[in-house]
Amino acid sequence: MYELEDGKFKLEYGSVNEGMISVASGKGGVGKSTITVNLAVSLSELGKKVGIIDADIRGFSIPRILGLTEEPEGIDDKKLKPPVAKGIKVMSMGSLVQEEDPIIWRAPMLHGILEQFMTEVQWGELDYLLFDLPPGTGDMPLNIMQQLPDSEIVIVTTPQIAATNVAGRIGKMADKLECETLGVVENMSYYQCSDCGNKEYIFGQGGGKAMAERLETELLGELPLLPAVREDSDQGKSIILEEPESDVSKEFISIAKKIMDKHL
Repeated sequence: MYELEDGKFKLEYGSVNEGMISVASGKGGVGKSTITVNLAVSLSELGKKVGIIDADIRGFSIPRILGLTEEPEGIDDKKLKPPVAKGIKVMSMGSLVQEEDPIIWRAPMLHGILEQFMTEVQWGELDYLLFDLPPGTGDMPLNIMQQLPDSEIVIVTTPQIAATNVAGRIGKMADKLECETLGVVENMSYYQCSDCGNKEYIFGQGGGKAMAERLETELLGELPLLPAVREDSDQGKSIILEEPESDVSKEFISIAKKIMDKHL
């Protein structure tokens, strides 16, 4: 699906010059897709050219979160032009079917879609290509990681032990596949009262850091549980663009900078 030459990923119709990053989680419901989108927006705000492949074929949500309404444009019989939202090029099943329609396909067909997204799309020159992986360590995420052996992994978890134990399996799977783990993002780290500023650690504290230490990687950031992030995602907005001076926006930018520094 690609060739690695001099540290750059050569695609059929484009290139990725700095990194291919798979955003993974041990389970659903931890905010993986929201983090994928806001990480992409943060990288874009820092001057990078970014694309997203929504590899969670059955559970696609990237178009909704990114506010994507356009469909891919057919250039010829073998090439698609990806739609763009907030400066991010995107390919997702959500752009090809109705949002509420189920994808009732068997695994070989699902794997074929990922290959099409990689080889039949006019990506052009990108700095980063992000993959929103299906949650867990089942056949789909395993096969995707096997197809992308040079991609780097960012693991999303919430702080509680039940979540970090499951998320830790992703790191161990990455090790077995010899995929580098860039780090851990702890989501829903705390709830901060909008009136008094007091932080409440609803799901416990320190789970992401402890997991990062076990995996011998870095805790990239800790993101709060905020209604504004959820509301923006539901409306196809990004907190990075809506409230750039907020603490959570600054944390997303910090995470993006840490990832960029790893590719210097």
